Amino acid sequence: MQFQVKGRNLEVSDSIRSYAEEKLGKLERQLTDPRVELELMLEKNPSIAENQVAEATIWTAGPVLRAREASSDMRASIDQLVEKLERQVTRYRTRGRDRRRRAARENAAAEATPALADDLELEIVKTKQFTLDPMTPEEAVHQLELVGHDFFVFRSGESEAVNIVYRRRDGGYGLIEPQ
Repeated sequence: MQFQVKGRNLEVSDSIRSYAEEKLGKLERQLTDPRVELELMLEKNPSIAENQVAEATIWTAGPVLRAREASSDMRASIDQLVEKLERQVTRYRTRGRDRRRRAARENAAAEATPALADDLELEIVKTKQFTLDPMTPEEAVHQLELVGHDFFVFRSGESEAVNIVYRRRDGGYGLIEPQ
């Protein structure tokens, strides 16, 4: 397992690093050669009681798994983070098996009865249409603030490509551009 720990607004001690490596090492039994990046943060905002944040990204052969947990103690944040990641890994590992089983059941049931609707079917509940006006990313951030959403879709004035600006958890803004 490749393991990397970063600290933001705090110095990561050897005891916290080894604790996190021990806890996240449990996931290695279920995943083959994962690459784990753990970021430990201390939120400086005094109004946030749960200011010890643990955020992990795990690159696997399949999907990328991400989780973020916060509490008033860093070890508790790491424990909660590992629990969340274990649920994701279990879901990831059983999903293929469940799909194959469901397909086999549906094939057998299709011969006897008409097919039933899938319970996990995603439903689009609202559709919006709008014009994409050309603008700069700075103008798009201004529009984002005006509408009060977490993201804003716009057409770049320079490249004419569709871009997205979004509000990050750390208070900054991100820009997504197509290649």
